[in-house]
Amino acid sequence: MTKIIVVYSGGLDSFTLLNEAIRSGKDVSSLSFDYGQKHNKELHFVEKFCAQESIDSKIVDVSSIKELFQGSSLTDEIDIPKGHYEDDSMKSTVVPNRNMILISLALGYAVTKEAEEVWFGAHAGDHAIYPDCRPEFVEKMDAVARIANYSPIAVKAPYIAMSKTEILAIGLNMQLDYGLTWTCYEGKELACGSCGACHERLESFAANNAIDPIKYS
Repeated sequence: MTKIIVVYSGGLDSFTLLNEAIRSGKDVSSLSFDYGQKHNKELHFVEKFCAQESIDSKIVDVSSIKELFQGSSLTDEIDIPKGHYEDDSMKSTVVPNRNMILISLALGYAVTKEAEEVWFGAHAGDHAIYPDCRPEFVEKMDAVARIANYSPIAVKAPYIAMSKTEILAIGLNMQLDYGLTWTCYEGKELACGSCGACHERLESFAANNAIDPIKYS
């Protein structure tokens, strides 16, 4: 049985990916990170779901790394931009080298767990804004991961060519409860409904003729 580490943020995409991996019959563990993000509320959703489903999970505090970064509205004292992901302002949500750092940590964990693959939920809607969610990034990380340790480990982003609307359709078909996910970058009591992450999520539910179960301000 293939053993997989799924990088699980608690958001819609990684939630769908984690569930799809589990239902495929693979031996799955989840790994989540507190990297100093304002919306670390997503980790409470990680804890709740993994406890509910008895998933082998680990949440790691690496929040001190935000001291190395400046200029990201997700970790710095900068307002979260409002509007659609296509707006240039959304580039302020880029955390420098985030995926390379977190995937590298996941690869180290995969070695200790004797896992063969690391999965993460990058998708086509991320390509324009986030350089470390592009197909070429995944290809290069996969190539490095195969030679960085004694045993090769694959890095996979199964949704890399899919939109969030398509990912949500997969989850709705599995009858997943998206009330167990958090997407908003604000991380307040209720989702704001106006940041880029909320816009994309709401548009995906509308495109699927479905109602988002979480509450918005």
